Amino acid sequence: MSVPYETAAHEQPESPESPEEHLERLLGRALNSFELPDEAIRRLDCALAHDSSLHSAHHSAGLHRETYRHTWLLADGSALTLWELVHNTAPGSHPQHEVYVDEEELRAATARLPLPPDTPDFELPVMVQLSPIPEPRHAYAPDDSADHARRLLRRAENPDGPGADVVALLRTASAHQITQAFGRPCRAGQVRLSFSLYEHAFLLRDGRELSLWEVEHTATPDGRHMCEVYPTEGAAREAMERRAAERG
Repeated sequence: MSVPYETAAHEQPESPESPEEHLERLLGRALNSFELPDEAIRRLDCALAHDSSLHSAHHSAGLHRETYRHTWLLADGSALTLWELVHNTAPGSHPQHEVYVDEEELRAATARLPLPPDTPDFELPVMVQLSPIPEPRHAYAPDDSADHARRLLRRAENPDGPGADVVALLRTASAHQITQAFGRPCRAGQVRLSFSLYEHAFLLRDGRELSLWEVEHTATPDGRHMCEVYPTEGAAREAMERRAAERG
């Protein structure tokens, strides 16, 4: 099972932490955070989601040692993991925190910790599985995606478009990709009539994906281009069929 770090060593925050807040809290309590490579910190600046889980634990004669795995999903679809070591140096002493980018470094740091001489060295591994970080369906690139969503919705002329909840979510979009899902340049007997369907897929700050479906067509009284935007592919295709029937 996945064990969020907050439930294992700290009180649960009142509201879910953003990836940036979680990283700031982790680095703030780690004694050796200054040793982390600058490149790793730069990559984490574009983190979209995060997950934490208990990796292993050892408790004996008042001493304790736990390791946690903190994984971030980055905007390019890759993941970056930091390993946290939490331990005390004497029974009753305050826990100390260290953080490492490499599991080998973590093992070396763990090996130097004191263990009671009269107690056998044993490790009770905790079988854990990270909560699955969703794999993006699209190859996203960071862009001014929130503004793209705003401009797309502004040019839409249909009154039954996405609701206010979708609009609010799109303000957190960090990347997007446009894919043509359907294109029909003309219809038999009606040269000027055309329909195109585009999926505007957005990657949100929390790692979720959200798509808007844009219909471009010339099924208007004067043959001009018209843009309509719908929250689902089904609604968009129904709109295309409806417009075509009106001009049929």
